[in-house]
Amino acid sequence: MDRSNRERRQPAHHLAIANYIRGGYSLGMTIRENAAQTPLTPAVLHILLALAEGERHGYAIAQEIETATEGDIHMGPGTLYGSIRRMLSAGLIDESPRRRRPDDDERRRYYRMTPQGRRLLEAELSRLTRVVRVARGKRILRDPGVA
Repeated sequence: MDRSNRERRQPAHHLAIANYIRGGYSLGMTIRENAAQTPLTPAVLHILLALAEGERHGYAIAQEIETATEGDIHMGPGTLYGSIRRMLSAGLIDESPRRRRPDDDERRRYYRMTPQGRRLLEAELSRLTRVVRVARGKRILRDPGVA
């Protein structure tokens, strides 16, 4: 039996997982499947966080991530632009019109978060908040206000 016949007989959630494995983050998923798209990869999470304050070009996204994580995450160009490409095709971000400033490189592309990207970011942050709450309840993680 070839792969396409096997996939036709699989439940929808198996197809989503198969698409994720073959195509990477969120390929072919709809807005209603935001919960199925979490947890986000660290790269996607940090790119969305970097774009939460407004549009940025690729290098500025990488710089923001490195600054925000105090150097813990350094995103190389392959990871950054591969993630950006998948996020563009998933509708999480889009390319905004290039700003024309005298010091801007003509090849520079600016990106901004879409409403779908914002909803997915909010869903992921809510999920992470619940995980931290559970960890604190189990005394695995201390409350930052408690010595």
